[in-house]
Amino acid sequence: MVSGNIFHCRKNSWPPGEYISKSTLQLFDYDSSAPPEQAWRRRLNSHANLLKEFRVTFMEAIKMVRLGIRIWSYVREEASHGRKAPIDPFTRESCKPSASQGVPLGGMGSGSISRGFRGEFRQWQIIPSLCEASPVMANQFSIFISREGGNKNFSSVLAPGQHEGLGSSKKPDDQGISSWGWNLSGQHSTYHALFPRAWTVYDGEPDPELKISCRQISPFIPHNYRESSLPAAVFVYTLVNTGKERAKVSLLFTWANSIGGSSHLSGDHVNEPFRAEDGVSGVLLYHKTAKGNPPVTFSIAACETQNVSVSVLPSFGLSEGSSITAKGMWSKMVKDGQFDQENFNSGRSMPSSLGETLCAAVAATAWVEPHGKCTVAFSLAWSSPKVKFVKGCTFNRRYTKFYGTSEKAAVDLAHDALTNYSRWEEEIEKWQNPILKDETLPEWYKFTLFNELYFLVAGGTIWIDSPLLSSSMRNGQDPARELENAVVKETEDKVNGRKRTVVERTTDSTYESNATTGHNCVDENLYGHDNDDDVGRFLYLEGVEYIMWCTYDVHFYASFALLELFPRIELNIQRDFARAVLCEDGRKVRFLAEGNWGIRKVYGAVPHDLGTHDPWYEMNAYNIHDTSKWKDLNPKFVLQVYRDFAATGDLQFGIDVWPAVRAAMEYMDQFDRDGDGLIENDGFPDQTYDTWTVHGVSTYCGCLWLAALQAAAAMALELGDRDFAETCKRKFLKAKPAFEEKLWNGSYFNYDSGSSGNSKSIQADQLAGQWYTASSGLPSLFEDSKIKSALRKVYDFNVMKVKGGRMGAVNGMHPNGKVDETCMQSREVWTGVTYGVAATMILAGMEEEAFTTAEGIFLAGWSEDGYGYWFQTPEAWTMDGHYRSLMYMRPLAIWGMQYAMNRPKAILEAPKINIMDRIHLSPVIGGFSHNETGVRKIATKARCFSNSVFHCAC
Repeated sequence: MVSGNIFHCRKNSWPPGEYISKSTLQLFDYDSSAPPEQAWRRRLNSHANLLKEFRVTFMEAIKMVRLGIRIWSYVREEASHGRKAPIDPFTRESCKPSASQGVPLGGMGSGSISRGFRGEFRQWQIIPSLCEASPVMANQFSIFISREGGNKNFSSVLAPGQHEGLGSSKKPDDQGISSWGWNLSGQHSTYHALFPRAWTVYDGEPDPELKISCRQISPFIPHNYRESSLPAAVFVYTLVNTGKERAKVSLLFTWANSIGGSSHLSGDHVNEPFRAEDGVSGVLLYHKTAKGNPPVTFSIAACETQNVSVSVLPSFGLSEGSSITAKGMWSKMVKDGQFDQENFNSGRSMPSSLGETLCAAVAATAWVEPHGKCTVAFSLAWSSPKVKFVKGCTFNRRYTKFYGTSEKAAVDLAHDALTNYSRWEEEIEKWQNPILKDETLPEWYKFTLFNELYFLVAGGTIWIDSPLLSSSMRNGQDPARELENAVVKETEDKVNGRKRTVVERTTDSTYESNATTGHNCVDENLYGHDNDDDVGRFLYLEGVEYIMWCTYDVHFYASFALLELFPRIELNIQRDFARAVLCEDGRKVRFLAEGNWGIRKVYGAVPHDLGTHDPWYEMNAYNIHDTSKWKDLNPKFVLQVYRDFAATGDLQFGIDVWPAVRAAMEYMDQFDRDGDGLIENDGFPDQTYDTWTVHGVSTYCGCLWLAALQAAAAMALELGDRDFAETCKRKFLKAKPAFEEKLWNGSYFNYDSGSSGNSKSIQADQLAGQWYTASSGLPSLFEDSKIKSALRKVYDFNVMKVKGGRMGAVNGMHPNGKVDETCMQSREVWTGVTYGVAATMILAGMEEEAFTTAEGIFLAGWSEDGYGYWFQTPEAWTMDGHYRSLMYMRPLAIWGMQYAMNRPKAILEAPKINIMDRIHLSPVIGGFSHNETGVRKIATKARCFSNSVFHCAC
């Protein structure tokens, strides 16, 4: 962990006592109902300000005008086919983004629903790559309280009455939700977030003598590959009566048959009450989705106990024509505090009409004795067993492996959530407590570390049950897509001695060519595990605005979270990319930056992403640049693979991916044009900073390349491919002095070796390769003095010269202390890069600088004085705090900091001898060899190596 105790007293520690009275906290001091000491907190009456998006400067707009025209044309073309372009800067959501987000609901990969800190259910992502941001305001918890004697009655929605989601002011004859009692001010109510849980404490609202705690729990449990896939959440209400009279308390959970947006008006939706085992009962809401998307079934439920009775209203409407209106439902609850038990026998409702909103309600009623306590638990589950991609396949989601594909699975999900949530909490606390109780860590870091994980639920994640993809899975497509079916045939193609499966596919008008050939991306050898060991396939978006799956240059930063918490998912993502390296897709694509044409996927090149509308089959949805010419993707692949190999000690994983590692390294040989062992950039933005042009050797890509050479050499040695290990070592020994000679200026590494106005800029991310080298237990790329000097320069200039360190690290800074405004990205602060720089500082022994650097992201993004980016951390913000691309993958890099402080045992206990010294060079001289050596049968599937450092029992 962090050395010393230097951060313990730092501000941005938000003790709950500053938000809730001490006496109330003591009342909740049992059964996890009190919020934790470390959490992100807000008062419910806090204003949710609108967020401000960045704008390009006039000069930037002039430079990008041709690109803008091509993107606009491409967006229109995709729309004509009923598809959404992966990057669309022109279309704006009707719901303007605001500082209103909170902890999302459910596990990973089964569709997500977020919940704002004021209680609204929003940010619906049930259908792949579609995000409905607007809240559905009929979805609420409400409370009804009456005391013996009848003199004190209270009723209110448990959300602030002044909410923009309610629209215009209440009308006297309104039959909808504005007729409900929106009586909560929120002044004495607070929200406390520590993902995957959240607490809302109502300290005497609406009844001054009733203290209420609502605990929201989702099954995000590290290393639990079953329950972490479940689309369910639990809301546990703890009621404490501080008055002298018994109180009858009814809690109400209302839900609209909707998946966000205007979907509630599409008609043919049906509701049905149910009773399950263990006192669980509620309502099923069958939602018929539009445009042929798979149906969704919601379940809202409560658990009946000795003291809690449950009743339901299976259907009510929001308009005057409904048989039971929202107003009538509310009046019934005010009067009786419950619904009629006969409602359980009502059966399925009539399908809703077009334009009609169908809602349901579950009420749980209990008596709370004077100075007594009571617990009431609700659950929400949604079953959407099929995930369908616009141009491709339909798959079963991961949770169906355990619950099946029936629409009735929602009942079992709701039941199991209510009966297992206590165990979920125990496992969550066991995971989180060692970090939360570490007094050497600053408070803001502890809860921000966990809260940034929101993206693994709300980042459009898809987790499917299938370990393998085959052409037969493409059956069942609609006729409009039949032309895109693959005709698979196997041929022998003697390129590098590898067997290739060639795919012939016809194309639609988006592409220039007719039939083209390429390499099929189905290789069972990369999934050679037993079924019991299978954890399925996992996708997550680059961001909700950049809809590309598993964008690899960004996953480089984010992957530390998966490696730390769900390593088997991380290894499977790397297997997906390893298979992709050995594939080729010859269909023609137009690249929008220059307007030139190329092929979709080049053999040996790591793809930018796994696709958008047909993932795994149609990769590289990103078409701004030709990413086969990018210089960072291949080195990042090698570095991630080696880090994961070293951290997990999984020999089979290393065997599986080794052919792709070799191919990726060999592919890069073409970019060393002067024979110095270094790759050169090509005068365009050929790396993750895709508007920031690079000339010659760059500090970012060059450092990644040096690190990749060392990692490939180490992995080759460990897998017995000694000839390739020698080749990589030779290149490394040649490239390292050339890199330092061309870029080291005495205090840091120049941006690039060119002669442009920003070639001497200080890039915050200049030591990305060293970050991975140190994380993987490999020898440092440079002398410690140079590493610390470069990081000190970044800290003094990129961090501290930007609003005193309260913004994070700006990407580029001139040596005169002025921000590099060469392009849009050079002048931005990238949140994930800042976390990555902080991790590099920790590994270099600069802990104080590291936490000060990362704290800038907290201050600007998460603090009360910041810009309001909690639970939607953007890719970037400008000097004035305007965002670009909300809800982005890269900020998961904060887990790189945690990884730096807690590297795996396998890495920490590895032999201290320099692994490069173990590679003895033979007199052979040359570049990468394209012959199979050492690992002779690995292309088909090696089971053992005669010259391996490992022993095999084959």
